[in-house]
Amino acid sequence: MTHRLTIQTRGQGLLDITADVQAAVSGTGVTDGLCTVMIQHTSASLTIQENADPSARRDLEVWLNRLVAEDDPLYTHTHEGPDDMPSHIKAALTATTLSIPILQGKLGLGRWQGIYLWEHRRRGSARSVLVYVGA
Repeated sequence: MTHRLTIQTRGQGLLDITADVQAAVSGTGVTDGLCTVMIQHTSASLTIQENADPSARRDLEVWLNRLVAEDDPLYTHTHEGPDDMPSHIKAALTATTLSIPILQGKLGLGRWQGIYLWEHRRRGSARSVLVYVGA
């Protein structure tokens, strides 16, 4: 069963979508299986990351922005602004698909883990995320 989530972002950063994904899983009635989550964009990504201390997510964002700078003169794909090509590179370096076991109807995440949509563009956008649940 596939469910489409539409997630509105406000700009760069990690947005917790764990509850949205869990709701999609719960709606299927599957108790044991596999949840596959895929973002349908090339300038945003998905990650499983710490859900307790927001400083871990801020540090990841700072690190990735330092690793992939916006002002590289070698970029030629800049039609949508200075964050255009860097957002594609960031998505290529991270993940666009995640697989999470379903155990007793719940996502098999660890105690301190959450599922995050990682927006790489500075402007907000409506992002499509597919959640596939198989038994």
